[in-house]
Amino acid sequence: MQIPGALGGGQQSIPTMTNRPSLQIPQSFFPDVGSDANRLVQQRAPNVLERNEFQDFVLQSVGRDLPMFGYNLFENAPSTFAPVDRVPVMPDYIVGPGDELLIRAWGQVDIDYRAIVDRDGAVSIPKVGNINVSGIRFQDLQGYLRTAIGRVFRNFELTVSMGQLRSIQVFVVGHAARPGAYTVSSLSTLVNALFASGGPTTKGSMRSIQLKRGDKLITEFDMYDLLLRGDKSKDVPILPGDVIFIPPVGQLVAISGSVNNPGIYEIKERTSVAGLIELSGGYAAIADGRRVSLERISNNKTRVVEQVSGDEKGLANIVRNGDLVQVGAISPRFDNAVTIRGNVAAHIRFPWREGLTVRDMIPDKNALIVPDYWIKRNLLTRSDVSGRNSVSKPDILPQGSVPAQGQQGTQFQAPAPGQRPGVLQAESGNQERIRNELKRTLPEVNWDYAVVERLNRNDLTTQLIPFNLGRAILEGDAQNNVVLQPGDVIAIFSKDDIQVPIAKQTRFVRLEGEVANAGVYQVLPGETLRQLVARVGGFTPNAYVFGSSFTRESTRIAHQRRLNEFIDRLEQEITRNMSQVAISKDEAESRQAASRGQLDLVNRLRKVQATGRIVLEVPALIQAGIAQLPDLPLEDGDVFNVPARPSTVAVVGTVYNENAFIYRPEKRVGDYIAQAGGPTKDADAKSLYVIRADGTVISKRQSGGWITSSFEGESLNPGDTVVVPENLEKFRFSKELTVWSQVFYQFALGVAGLKVLKGL
Repeated sequence: MQIPGALGGGQQSIPTMTNRPSLQIPQSFFPDVGSDANRLVQQRAPNVLERNEFQDFVLQSVGRDLPMFGYNLFENAPSTFAPVDRVPVMPDYIVGPGDELLIRAWGQVDIDYRAIVDRDGAVSIPKVGNINVSGIRFQDLQGYLRTAIGRVFRNFELTVSMGQLRSIQVFVVGHAARPGAYTVSSLSTLVNALFASGGPTTKGSMRSIQLKRGDKLITEFDMYDLLLRGDKSKDVPILPGDVIFIPPVGQLVAISGSVNNPGIYEIKERTSVAGLIELSGGYAAIADGRRVSLERISNNKTRVVEQVSGDEKGLANIVRNGDLVQVGAISPRFDNAVTIRGNVAAHIRFPWREGLTVRDMIPDKNALIVPDYWIKRNLLTRSDVSGRNSVSKPDILPQGSVPAQGQQGTQFQAPAPGQRPGVLQAESGNQERIRNELKRTLPEVNWDYAVVERLNRNDLTTQLIPFNLGRAILEGDAQNNVVLQPGDVIAIFSKDDIQVPIAKQTRFVRLEGEVANAGVYQVLPGETLRQLVARVGGFTPNAYVFGSSFTRESTRIAHQRRLNEFIDRLEQEITRNMSQVAISKDEAESRQAASRGQLDLVNRLRKVQATGRIVLEVPALIQAGIAQLPDLPLEDGDVFNVPARPSTVAVVGTVYNENAFIYRPEKRVGDYIAQAGGPTKDADAKSLYVIRADGTVISKRQSGGWITSSFEGESLNPGDTVVVPENLEKFRFSKELTVWSQVFYQFALGVAGLKVLKGL
């Protein structure tokens, strides 16, 4: 088919063929000096590289597809090409028919003329006549015309430049991607025309591309010179009628493994293994020069494998057509290294030496402090919720803070309310954040257990050699100071990695509220809540021990997990109810309405968070003290909060006036409900219950005795909360859903009651 030529104007013949994917070719390979009026766009089909048999053969052998080296240069030939003009003309350019000359002369003669070289190779200049310029080099053209014009005129100045250049036609034949006749710019070279034709196919040679002119071989171009060395010295300008011939591909060999450019290469005669490795870019950084193998087809019958030594003699072996060379990589094994990792400052490899021990690897205890610890300790600036920065100095008590005198353990006593003595007192948000940061931030070293991991070279099994890290490092015990061997790996653990006995755990507990010296304290081995409170000075006179709360993180996690399991079961029950077929339209509408309410309930339940509170069972005494506290063993992260003695009782739920009322010893449950206006019509009067200040609950539905018969006459304590729940049985829920709704409602009211207590 004929397509407008973009390489010089004229027609270009491009055969129709299978499309190939495209590659961005440098535009400098397509010179053109056509004028704007004659600029055309060339449409070309992208190239698709056809696979050859040797590629499939190598794929089966090495398990990966190796590319034919250099052919991808022609893959993404642009589907459109807009030529550029005003490309500089080289000094050795030969002027010929079709070229445009821009001639200007002034002085005795005035010439401003565009002349086209005619088929006879001449230009006709007014007042001068015909001048034959065909075959003249551009660098000689100005002098040549000055001499010719000088025969007619004298005393003038002359300039000559090239306008639009002529187009020439060349032929690309052989194993080309798109063989045919091409009309290209007269500035084109062999390489330009080669790119215009899409280059060789995978069955065509990259190393012996021939340019023929008449019966003469002008040049034989090796694309490897251009690709590997940037050498374009054998690229020559083409002339009209030239033939570019791409012969069949030569001998092919493949190289795989640890080289920089694995692939399939076309080789010339007497190429050695070393020469092939050089073609592939040399050894990769991890190549093992001693592990070079050569797979060869012997006598076109069988395949054999030869081991090639990495010395000069071995690499001098000549490769043959169809050979496959594989270069191995070095083993990741260290022959003289010992590694330390785990709960250490840095995972490092040390060179092994005879007699190297664990203590030699850890000469300083600071090597066991992880970097995150210092990052947290050195942090001076944090952003609060408003985006502003607050400054804190973790190692310095703020001005006005008073450490407890004569007390053991770590503690921090914050300034009294209303004081603003230091930068850490900036805002309540910052105080909460600082308070939460007073905890164990360093993953503490497990001094009782560490291990050496060793590979048994005899049977390649892994051997673990445990030792006591503290005795080895701190005491220098020879029995635990393990002598190391090459390849050993020392693993250091923290107390979080492997749980240690409670007596050896470092625990921090927060005491808040009406405690003599509130703060964060380190728990002594075996210390209980009662003992810790006694150690820090006991309670203040305003302490309301009965209403104290004790929260534990492990309990909160367990409660939240069970709550999530309950909610999942409820959701499954709702799903089963929704899938049942309705008998009537009314029932269907009723179920649809109920389902919306049920799903809304599930969503609200998902937002419920467990508190982790543990009821301490302190007697309901106004002046309860340390003696009434249980001997509860403490865990890391426990929080004990003692409120001041409240003076109110709260009533919440379905009453006319939810509120807090002044506590009076003579008042009973019924009195407080009456003060709240009594239950509403939606109240479930049979399900009244009271949340005691200590977290316990008594209810009207409790079985047996006088509580059920006269619940309204029950006496209360300061800080108690009376809950009047809503009657949920009026909704068309399933039996189980009704129960769950009641649980959720009571749970929500209970949380509200606790918040009332905290606010007092």
